[in-house]
Amino acid sequence: MTNIAPNAAGDSARRVATGAPVVALTPLWVVIGLAMGPAVALGLARFAYALLLPAMRADLGWSFADAGSMSTANAAGYLVGALAAAPLGKRAGDKVVFVVSLLLTSLTVGASGLTANFAVLLALRLAAGFTGALAFVSGATLTSAAAVGGSRSRAPTLLGLYFSGAGVGVMASALAVPPLLGALGWRSGWLVLGALALAATLFGALVVRHAPEPSYAAAGTARGGWSPRFMARKLLAYGLFGAGYIAYATFIIAYLRSEEGFSSADITRFWSILGLASVVAAFAWGPILGRLKGGWGTAATLAGVTVGAAVPLIWGGVIGAYLSAILFGGSFLAVLAAVTSFARRAAKPHAWTAAIAALTIAFGLGQCIGPVLSGALSDGASGLRAGLWLSVGILAIATFVAMLQPEPAEQG
Repeated sequence: MTNIAPNAAGDSARRVATGAPVVALTPLWVVIGLAMGPAVALGLARFAYALLLPAMRADLGWSFADAGSMSTANAAGYLVGALAAAPLGKRAGDKVVFVVSLLLTSLTVGASGLTANFAVLLALRLAAGFTGALAFVSGATLTSAAAVGGSRSRAPTLLGLYFSGAGVGVMASALAVPPLLGALGWRSGWLVLGALALAATLFGALVVRHAPEPSYAAAGTARGGWSPRFMARKLLAYGLFGAGYIAYATFIIAYLRSEEGFSSADITRFWSILGLASVVAAFAWGPILGRLKGGWGTAATLAGVTVGAAVPLIWGGVIGAYLSAILFGGSFLAVLAAVTSFARRAAKPHAWTAAIAALTIAFGLGQCIGPVLSGALSDGASGLRAGLWLSVGILAIATFVAMLQPEPAEQG
């Protein structure tokens, strides 16, 4: 089920000449199957909430702070899941964790359409965050193992392809959810999202057995392999990104509906463009990230996210919104690819799960803070614009911090 890719011929020849083993490259279709992890955990379980938020607020009488607390609960679950991902992956195997957590995430998403109780919905968002993080980290670890070998741009391209699964989830939710809201209400939206998540889980479960197994350190060396101190700036930048991007992802649909008067058809086009841009960007960013060293890959992608988040606040109307969707959608998943690609360079293979989990924890901490701050600001006199401008400011700081990260020494 593996093949030697043509673009890796030179690398393979050099390995043969030096006596090093030739690495059989994992096919792209395996990574596409693994991409069902972010499709479910991010695209359907998290980002699609933005589509349902206006209808839920109107029906349930929520404030923006209430709405933000749902995102915070999801982020808190995500944080706990990130903490548990590495030990669970080592004990049960990343493949098992990947499939089981995807199934549980799908069930919690669908169950959100069965209740209007605030506390129960909060608990379901918490659970979806927890299981979603397990799926995300285990899938990223499996993809990192699948990205071994080949050209310099292969790893960031495959990681970009993995994270672009979230964009596929965004597009699927854009096409499926808005047409239902007017006729059947927000409950139907959650049920459809759950069904889509189950279909994605089935595909991922059929493919995951063909993915290579990640390596783990022996018990005596489990703490080695990467340096949190060296990656401190990357961790901080990623945490700030988590706090900054989530305000846009949570409240941009509500802003476009309330401030710009977008119809359901406008929202469908906007969300579809954002999702499509993120999928296309997986291939566009790969070669760029393969050449950028240190924190510059992360900084470049963060700059795109920052500009994309600012555009609709500066340039109103459909054109500004669609440009924002292209810039934000084309960059925000590339941040994940850039950060994970850096983690692969900064950590030994047996420490990839631990390094990726640590980055996901920093990301989760930021996501816990961002919705609370932006939701509270959005309930003030300046409305949603204040919360969205806070997002832009935090993302700008994250971009600057990312520039300060040096490149790790070559791994032996």
